[in-house]
Amino acid sequence: MPLKIVRNNIINVKADAIVNTANPEPIVGIGVDSAIYTAAGWDRLLAEREKIGPMKPGQAAYTPAFDLDARYIIHVIGPVWQGGGCGERATVADCYRKAMEMADGLGCASIAFPLIATGTYGFPKDEALKIAMREISSFLIDHDMDVIVVVFDKLAFEISGKLFENINEYIDDHDANLIRGEQVRDFFDGAFGELDPEREYGDVMSEEAIRREREGRLSQMHSAGALQEKESAWIPPEEAEIPVSIEDLLKDPGKSFQEKLFDLIEERGLADPDVYKRANIDRKLFSKIRNPGYNPSKRTAVALAIALELDMDQTEDLLMRAGFALSVSTKFDLLIRYCIEHKIYDIFEVNCILFEYDQPILGG
Repeated sequence: MPLKIVRNNIINVKADAIVNTANPEPIVGIGVDSAIYTAAGWDRLLAEREKIGPMKPGQAAYTPAFDLDARYIIHVIGPVWQGGGCGERATVADCYRKAMEMADGLGCASIAFPLIATGTYGFPKDEALKIAMREISSFLIDHDMDVIVVVFDKLAFEISGKLFENINEYIDDHDANLIRGEQVRDFFDGAFGELDPEREYGDVMSEEAIRREREGRLSQMHSAGALQEKESAWIPPEEAEIPVSIEDLLKDPGKSFQEKLFDLIEERGLADPDVYKRANIDRKLFSKIRNPGYNPSKRTAVALAIALELDMDQTEDLLMRAGFALSVSTKFDLLIRYCIEHKIYDIFEVNCILFEYDQPILGG
């Protein structure tokens, strides 16, 4: 996928270019700067940095990466946070933009960023993240490059407080309708005999899922004659007229995922690059999706639904055609539901939310 967010130390990340928040003077600073010098080879890297000389906030320059698993280190000078009234936000944006432009000019296919200036320089992390997502997404509209945002630890990554509060409230509202898987198993064991030991029920199961399972069990038992003693109490449903045979139904199963997807794209008047960039998937994968025999992953299918700004009914219809559904009993699905219901269709914002909750991000 063109944009990834990973929790790691940037010196352990493989990319053509590694971005360093450098000291303005040709000396080794602390934090990320010190870690990169140590990993790359202190003396050789410092000698190259001295050739560049003093740098101003917002500037970018590059050196070889030496012992890092990269070709280049791009050094950027972030601003010291002074409350936001001294052009700090524009300077951070310059750092991201110039680093990507420099990497592109050097022929790099990938670049890895820290959250610039959020360490000793004190730039607010949530604002830095928004700027990073804005500049990266803008750059990727016209460029093909893999961009990795590297977050050192959980505390270094935060979505805005109000959004975090709203999402937690949304999840809590749905958690109230969930019960433990053990209760489900006890319920069925007592009422209908032991459950299939091969079946996975998970940690939680919604009341709706229990209802469906119970009805399925009753139907199976009735058809097997298990309720023969209570036959007089059984009221069978009225026989519904079946308009077509099963054979006829299978001859015309409806549109495939691919057919429906490209119908939606055409309806919206979008070009292919518009779609795969909005979905955070690369061009090669999008080409594979055009193949009628290709089966997308659930994350890819959801990413395309987000890219097309589908509502919940449209999303569920598209996912169903790929053999998927969004439940109310898994955190990933709940977060996707929240984003769609609240019309959050920026794939990078969606991925920030997923990342915050330790869920896999969208794209491919």
